[in-house]
Amino acid sequence: MLRDRKLTIGTLLSVFRWRVGITWFLILSETALTVLIPLFIGFAIDGLLSGQFQPFVHLGALMVALTLIGVIRRIYDTRVYGTIRVELGKALAARFSNLPISLLNARIGMGRELADFLEEILPSAISGIMQFVVSAILLFYFSPVLALSACGVLVGMICIYALFHSTFWQWNRALNEQMEHQVSILEQRRVRPVLVHLMKLRRFEVKLSDTEAYLYGVIFVLLIGLILFNLWFATQNLDATPGMIFSIVSYSWEFAEAALALPITFQSWSRLSEITVRLQRG
Repeated sequence: MLRDRKLTIGTLLSVFRWRVGITWFLILSETALTVLIPLFIGFAIDGLLSGQFQPFVHLGALMVALTLIGVIRRIYDTRVYGTIRVELGKALAARFSNLPISLLNARIGMGRELADFLEEILPSAISGIMQFVVSAILLFYFSPVLALSACGVLVGMICIYALFHSTFWQWNRALNEQMEHQVSILEQRRVRPVLVHLMKLRRFEVKLSDTEAYLYGVIFVLLIGLILFNLWFATQNLDATPGMIFSIVSYSWEFAEAALALPITFQSWSRLSEITVRLQRG
């Protein structure tokens, strides 16, 4: 399936488009139901306080549907992405069969990270984007000011990441270069070279972790400001019921949760972009 093709995320999405498409449909369905829960909880709160039980029943039905879709998606995902990993391994083994075992082993491992990204990181990114959009729409429903504050924070996060991208690329490149020598170093069966190799890996991993932590910290400060501002605005400037205030705070927090996945997604994308370049060369 993948022989003689450029091994990129785009290629995998093209070759396995129908299988991955079904997983994305399930992800979007699951996310759509998830983001509706705070709204329905707000309706249920106001309904129960006024003696109406129908909104409470609707909330229960929504949660049951969410559970069923979540179970089905996880069962299906494992099989789809397992197949992708097998096909990637076959293609890489054939493409780099003339390389030393150390390089071949490292590149097969890196190739599997493409499938890992599709299975683990990309679904979170898709869910996050949908959460961004739906949260902003529903916040706009309560007040345009709330939606504007959320969109402003999102633009700020993207600008902040642009400052970190080159640093992620640099340290991922260094880490991958070192990983390609691991098997040959282990074959020497000497303590000193192995220790030096492991210390280098640790150094590069620490640099990546520190960069991600700084990015996470700056983004989190923006999100704290968003939640506190929206809570203040909802209680001081809107004629909101307790259920509405709960929904506003919940959607502000959902927006924040989706945003907290951005550092991981961006870092993974930087790493994969470097790996993709590496997998195209002999």
